[in-house]
Amino acid sequence: MTDQWTLNRRNFAGHWQGCGHWFERDGADRLDLQHPSRRIDPTTYAISFSDDDHGVWDGSGLAFAPGGHATYPISRAKYNAGGGCWQFPGAGGQSSLGLDADRPRFGHEINLFCGRSRSMLVLLWEPRNGRWRLQRVGAVGFRCRLSPDPEPERPACGTPEGLLDLVKGWSGERQTLRPQLGVNAEAKDAAPVVFDTHQFLHNDCSAVMPDGLVFSVPSEIPAEPFSLEIAGRLGAELFQQVSIHFDASGQLLAWERRCFRPATVQKIR
Repeated sequence: MTDQWTLNRRNFAGHWQGCGHWFERDGADRLDLQHPSRRIDPTTYAISFSDDDHGVWDGSGLAFAPGGHATYPISRAKYNAGGGCWQFPGAGGQSSLGLDADRPRFGHEINLFCGRSRSMLVLLWEPRNGRWRLQRVGAVGFRCRLSPDPEPERPACGTPEGLLDLVKGWSGERQTLRPQLGVNAEAKDAAPVVFDTHQFLHNDCSAVMPDGLVFSVPSEIPAEPFSLEIAGRLGAELFQQVSIHFDASGQLLAWERRCFRPATVQKIR
């Protein structure tokens, strides 16, 4: 078994840099997902490890940290102390485990990796008049500056439907991970799957983001079970999807990762 800390090191070790795009509600309470309200260039995450169990996270160009910068130690012993971190091979991030009126945000960070590229999406809901509403979306197309070879640019597409049509019928694998404190949670394999556009676009708020990212989420958190759908066209032959599932009370049930490739590639491999 590869534990969650080891997957975290494999996924995130690097000197990641890219332009941060932030989409936020304006004074008229509109969330424009076509034109970012601010750009932070560069946004940099330098994540290094001195040994198998210890490292340092150093970030600059950050949207919410004082002065836009933060540094802190990371270690296997303290990793995922709250249970909201999750890792699959080539995907990882952190999530709020549930709706909490004492916290200002219900937030999720999703990272999709391909080679030495990292496409990051941040989704933040905030309480407004008794409802949790999507308030901010952030997207960064990171590339690792330690890599000798530049990563190709992501394929661009203007609409969720247009991007997803390109991967319709691709086949793939599915894994499920349930929340657990510490590093020992293990993803479970499930039956092979075929990409279904309707399974992805089932929420009222869908958009394409920079770096090949696409998402479909509820603009307001409903009083019933719901799922967040996030994906990336990471290359001509790779589409990766992460689903985050919640029950009717807003408690996180599981993260699900699907990795799709064209049928011809599947046969070759």
